[in-house]
Amino acid sequence: MTAPQDDPTSRFYSDNADVYASHLSQPSSIQLDRFLAKLPAGAAILELGCGNGRDSAAMIARGFSAMPTDGIPEMADEASSRLGMPVAVLRFEDIDLVSAFDGVWANACLLHVRRAELGGILAKIHTALRPGGIFYASFKAGQAEGHDALGRFFNYPSKDWLQAL
Repeated sequence: MTAPQDDPTSRFYSDNADVYASHLSQPSSIQLDRFLAKLPAGAAILELGCGNGRDSAAMIARGFSAMPTDGIPEMADEASSRLGMPVAVLRFEDIDLVSAFDGVWANACLLHVRRAELGGILAKIHTALRPGGIFYASFKAGQAEGHDALGRFFNYPSKDWLQAL
């Protein structure tokens, strides 16, 4: 993977962490409610790309054991401030846990992974899940990888492409 300092997407979130984090205050309610309903009470959840920690805050408030992480140190700091707890800096390629979580929540973050690397990252996530674990990820649909007007990279997968992966 590209080193964080050489990656325009990482630089964007690093440079704009405080502004970006302040605009996202409400959890992803509908999707999060459906995800949490499939997990046992007190389940251990790994949140990837937690941003400002809003979804982890909702998980914790509902009695789940959430481990919020973000690949951008500045975003992890924002989440740590919001949650009042340490938030680990974890890049997707560095996931190395085995059967550690009942659920993995990756809302609007894996969409920044290059398509060629996504299969390996998904395998790492699968390994981090306990048998029968639940995984949630969201993507922006499309046909080809590319950058938006802010310079952020998106993989823009189609449903068929993701299912084939």
